This record gives sequence, structure tokens and C-alpha cells, in this order.
Amino acid sequence: MIGSGLFISPKSVFQFSGSVAASLLVWTLSGVVALMGALCYAEFGTAIPVSGAEYSYFLYIYGSKSRFGPIPAILYLWMCSLIIKTATVSIMLLTFAEYIVEPMFPGCATPGAIKTLVALIAICFITFINCYSVKMATTMNNVLTVVKLLAIAIVVLVGAYMLYQGHYQHLITGFEGTRTSFSDLACAFYFGLWAYDGWNDLNFVTEELINPSVNLPRSIMIGIPLVTLCFVFTNISYFTVLSPDEVLASEAVAVGFADYVLGPAAFIIPILVAASAFGASNGTCLIASRLPFAAGRKGHWPELMSYIQVNRLTPTPALIFNAIIVSIMICVGDIARLIEFFSFVAWMFYGGAMVTVIVMRYTEKDLPRPYKVPLVIPIIMSVISAYLVLAPLTIQPKVEYFYALIFLISGFLFYIPFVHYGLRLRIMKKITHLMQLLLKCSPCECVAD
Repeated sequence: MIGSGLFISPKSVFQFSGSVAASLLVWTLSGVVALMGALCYAEFGTAIPVSGAEYSYFLYIYGSKSRFGPIPAILYLWMCSLIIKTATVSIMLLTFAEYIVEPMFPGCATPGAIKTLVALIAICFITFINCYSVKMATTMNNVLTVVKLLAIAIVVLVGAYMLYQGHYQHLITGFEGTRTSFSDLACAFYFGLWAYDGWNDLNFVTEELINPSVNLPRSIMIGIPLVTLCFVFTNISYFTVLSPDEVLASEAVAVGFADYVLGPAAFIIPILVAASAFGASNGTCLIASRLPFAAGRKGHWPELMSYIQVNRLTPTPALIFNAIIVSIMICVGDIARLIEFFSFVAWMFYGGAMVTVIVMRYTEKDLPRPYKVPLVIPIIMSVISAYLVLAPLTIQPKVEYFYALIFLISGFLFYIPFVHYGLRLRIMKKITHLMQLLLKCSPCECVAD
């Protein structure tokens, strides 16, 4: 969960909330929302212990038991593969590039072309590592997780010392300047909840967990409150050093923080933050490739996506597909627009999942539930999800939201001929054969044999 959001979202959360106290409240409530959402997903993960998160749950509940059929699962697959996971990686890599490039241009606007180039090089490197060796990618992820925690520890400890020294003048401004617009609050929560995103990632790999009926809810109840404390304390630390105007003026808040308190050693924080964003991108790429891989095996996505490299046993076609989409997003988007784009789409499907928890209580009464979330929680989460989707769309619509709706409609256009009627284009067969030759990949059943 701890990725680039903690280092890139504080400016936008403060900008849309309008005051120091309101921004800290948004960070706290975002943690509560993430916890409630994760508890709903814990019921999913323990009752339907298969990997794939929403795709698997929608397929199980609606696939053959309702008039919707597999449509909800296919639409989630479509939007997750093209927007949700790829936008997540794009945002993280643009954050990585921001923290790499900004220290090189002190006092100046960072050139967008250089940041884009750095982010593109990073996605190519991450894709290569994941194609070359899953073990190497996992090891790199573990090492960079330690680096990430070190960056947070430095910021929090320095902030605690500054508080001890009496630097709380910015904190006592309280709710002065708070914005109360429904649209502004929704956008503030978009950026706050973006930082917490990943609270459902364990549901993508449920089958790989040891004793998920116990460990999934336990990890949620311990992990998310700890992450919330880290996020709130880190933002308090920022305001012990930076004024509200300085937070708004900084593209990379942690860089401004480091410049004030670390002096000649200020370069340490940007390096640690960049490493944190890079590691989070790598971890998300690991997860993102699993969904098209699993869907390809079920016939819901091109068969090529389910192929693996015969020597390295990695889902190379799925990884390259993700890298292409991520590269396009890096070239055409910026961090703020991508977060709004991502959040609008993600909360449509989070809301759908919360409604599905409620539906399951009536359609799957006999389904064993090792963990059962109180019904009031998915009801509250359904209302929150509806607010986060409808408030920005109706009060202050942006073109990104309409792009998202166009992508959603295109998912229906994909489903009808290619999934419902099983249409197969001749050119896809040629592309599959070409990729098999170039990448030395084949169906995993053939490799197993």
C-alpha cells in the first residue's frame, strides 16, 4: 500500500481540502474507508478463495447465476487492464521521474520531456526484470520496500523533532480556509485514497496465501491502521517544516521538506522516495500481469496473454502488453489527471464490489464465510463509492471522466463479438504465431508437459 501516493498526494489533498486540519482529516478518513473496503474484500477472499480479485468474484456471483452473465467480470477485466492497473504504474513512475529530475533543476520548473523519458526508461527496465526472472523482481521489490520504510521513518522522526522544538505554527491554523464544495471534497478524497490504494491487492493472490481465512482479515486489521498512522504522521511532519503556501508550490513535497531540514544531505530523501515509487511500480507490474494472464486462459482475453516464456516461465506477453499501455499513459498524461482518471474508474468497480457483497448475502446464503463483515459496512461503502463517482461527474465534470465512460462502453463492444459470440480475428492468429517465435512463448499447459 505504501507507494508513491504518500509523497505526491499531500499537495493535492491540501489544495482541495483547503486547510491543514481538513487535509489531515481527509488522510485519516481515507484510512478508515480503505479499512472498511478491505474488510468487505476479506469476506470475498475467504468465501471465494481464488486469485483474481473483482474479476473472479464477479465471474463467480454473476457468471452463470444471473441475467448479467459474465458482463461485470469482463468489464472489470477490460477497465482494469486498460486503465486501473496501468494508470497506477504510470502515476508511480511519473512520481519516480519527478523525484529523480526535480533535484537537478533547483528553483526551476522541471522539463516535462525529461520526466517522461525517465519514466519510459523505468517501465522498460521493470518489464525486462519481470520477463527475465520472477525471483529477481520479487527480491528487488523486497529490498525497495525496506528503502521505502526508511524514507518514511526519516520524515516522521525529523517531524517529531521539529514538533519537540516548537515548530507547530502551521498546524494550529486548524480548519482555516476549509473548502466545503462536494466536488472539492471528492477530489481531495481521490488523492487521499489513491495513496491507500492497494488495500485489495492480496485478493489478486488469495490462492498463494497460507490459511487465507485467518491471515487475510488479520493482515488487514493490523496493516491498514498502521499505514494510516504512518500517513497521518508523515503529513504532520511536512507541516512542521513547510508552510501551506510552500506545500502548494512544491511538485515534490518531500524534496522541499528535505531541503529545509537536511541541508547538504537533502539528496537522500529524493533518492529514497524515487526508490520507493520504483519498487511500488515493480510490485504493481507483478500483480497487473496476472489478470490478463488468467483471463486469457478463460477465453475472455486474447489467448496470447496466457502464454509464458518457455525458458524463464514468466508471462512475457502480458507484461509487454501492460508496458505498452503504461508507456502511452506516461506520454499523454500527468500525475494529477491520471489520479483523477484512475480514481473515477476504480471507485465505479469498488462500488460494484460492495454492492456484490450485499447481493451475496441473499443469493449465496449457504456459502461458507470464515469471515463475515457487518452488513452496515458494505452499505456505507456503497454510498461512499456512489458519492466519489457521481459528485465530480455531476458538479464539476472533467474530460477525463468522459474518456473513462467511453472506455467502459467500448468494453461492451469488445464483449459482444469476442466473448459472447466467440469471434476470432484471423490476424490475431498470425500475431500469436509471430509473438511465439519472437518471445519463445507457448501455452503454460505445453510448458508443463
